[in-house]
Amino acid sequence: MIELQDVTFVHQNGVKALDGVSLKVETGETVALVGENGAGKTTLVKHVTGLLKPTTGRVLVDGEDTRSTSTAKLSRKVGVAFQNPDHQLFSESVEEEMAFGLRNFGFSPELVQNRVTWGLELFGLEEYRKSSPLVLSGGEKKRLTLACILAWDPQVVILDEPTVGQDSIQKEKLAGTIKLLRSTGKTVVVVSHDIEFLWPIQPRIVVMKAGRVVGDGPAGRLMQDGALLDSARVVQPQLVSFYQGLPSRPAQPFIYALEARRWVEGDRRP
Repeated sequence: MIELQDVTFVHQNGVKALDGVSLKVETGETVALVGENGAGKTTLVKHVTGLLKPTTGRVLVDGEDTRSTSTAKLSRKVGVAFQNPDHQLFSESVEEEMAFGLRNFGFSPELVQNRVTWGLELFGLEEYRKSSPLVLSGGEKKRLTLACILAWDPQVVILDEPTVGQDSIQKEKLAGTIKLLRSTGKTVVVVSHDIEFLWPIQPRIVVMKAGRVVGDGPAGRLMQDGALLDSARVVQPQLVSFYQGLPSRPAQPFIYALEARRWVEGDRRP
C-alpha cells in the first residue's frame, strides 16, 4: 500500500531530513514511527501525503507515484492528523469543520449529517457542535481532526503525536480506535514519543535516527533491544524493563500490567 524506495529529502537550506529511506507498509498494517525529535518521522509521513516530494527516490501509495499524483487525490486515500491541529482547523464551527471534507469528497447531505453526528459522539465533542474550533482545548482539537479524518473513511490513517494533550481516559479510547481500525483492515501509521501508549497496541515498530531507518520489526522484539533504543534515544517500555529484570520470566514480555502482577504473585496461567 505504501512504499518508499531509497528516498532522500533535502530542505532548501541544505539540511538532509531523510537519507536513503526504504520502507514498505502493507495494507492493514499498524506501524509506529519512533525516534528523537529531528529523526525524520514527520518528514516521512508528509511524503506519504504528497505534501513533500522526494529529492531522490520514489514514494508509492497504492501503486501511484506521489510526484505525479495531486495532494487532493492522495487525501481521499490518506487521512492525516498532524501534531499541531491549528494547522488543519479553519471552519466557523465544529460541525462545519467535520462536514467540509465530506462535502468536498461528494458525500450526500444525509450521509454528511450522519457521519458528523457519529464522529462528534465517538470523540466526545457533541456539546461543541455549534462552537468555534478555536474554543476547544488542545486535546479536543486533536480529537476533532481525527474525527474529521475517520468520517470520510480513508484507507490509510496517519496520526502524528496523537496522545499530546490527552488524559488517560482519552488515550485508552484512542488505543481502542486504533485497534478497531486495524480490525477493519485499515492501514494505520502512528508517529509518537509515547512508548507506554504504543506498547499495548503492539504495532510494528520503525525506529528512525538522523533521517534513516535503524530498526524495523515487531514491538515485542525491538523494544527488548536496549542498545538500539539507546542509540536512537527511545525509552524502553516500563513493562519490558521490568520483564528483563526478573530472574524467572515467561517467554515473551508482559503486554499489560495485570499479566506482570499475576506472574509475580505466582499465577502462571496463560
